[in-house]
Amino acid sequence: MKIAILSGSVYGTAEEVARHAGRLLEAAGHQVWLEPRGTLEQLLAFAPEGFLVATSTTGMGELPDNLQPLYYAIRDRLPAWQGLPGAVIGLGDSSYGDTYCAGGEQARELFAELGIREVLPMLRLDASETVTPELDAEPWLAEYLAALG
Repeated sequence: MKIAILSGSVYGTAEEVARHAGRLLEAAGHQVWLEPRGTLEQLLAFAPEGFLVATSTTGMGELPDNLQPLYYAIRDRLPAWQGLPGAVIGLGDSSYGDTYCAGGEQARELFAELGIREVLPMLRLDASETVTPELDAEPWLAEYLAALG
């Protein structure tokens, strides 16, 4: 299956989680598209059959700068991805209260607009509780792989 991984990172942690997920997906036989500053045209050319988003949150609950152009391009164009499987990994710090993993929630809202079928509840990785988020994501990623079939 062709899986597009969309990554939004401020300090590189979410990007490392995305790269680790990509390696696991490839090891399981999937083809992966992971371009942290990729364009909608590149993504459409890849012709994804499934999605994974790994994103942190910045500012007052916004997506990181590197993901915003692709996010808004997708939202403006609304490609025909209805029914495709997807899942979200949100990274944040629970001490920020209401904006904790808000970037991930924005990705989930976009999935809903696009009709992408969330195959698992969003994984929330709390920076105040982990120093190895890519490893902490592995059990959830195993469930994601199983959900892809």
